Amino acid sequence: MAKEIERKFLIINEEWRELATATLYKQGYLSTVPERTVRIRVVGEKAYFAVKGITKGFTRTEFEYEIPILDANQMLDGLCERPIIEKNRYKLDFAGLIWEIDEYLGENQGLIIAEVELEDESQELSLPDWVGKEVSDDPKYYNANLVANPFSKW
Repeated sequence: MAKEIERKFLIINEEWRELATATLYKQGYLSTVPERTVRIRVVGEKAYFAVKGITKGFTRTEFEYEIPILDANQMLDGLCERPIIEKNRYKLDFAGLIWEIDEYLGENQGLIIAEVELEDESQELSLPDWVGKEVSDDPKYYNANLVANPFSKW
């Protein structure tokens, strides 16, 4: 069984911007129930289908598969819940871990979150200077929940 162990943090300054370049992500959800989310994602010329289980601690089950981009675009256009999540993702190496910074667009513009995936929940973690409050256990920051309750409505 595939597992994702992830921690999320708010960003407190702009120091990270000069360290990475952005890649546009578009993603939509076929299901956003807490027990399972089903996501379609387009990144550049590639597309992915993912099923994720409920989060317990920092861990959840995750299965992700590459799919044809034409199929993904049709699902994003015609089947996914609205709004579609659009974000620029930046990847940075810090203290031996890859940090992903998501700068949201559209109805979630203004929200910037840093995520880091770990090997295990007890793994030691050094925080960069641009990282602030941890929001790993706050469901309103989950991408699937940003569909029903976008940042612009907070």
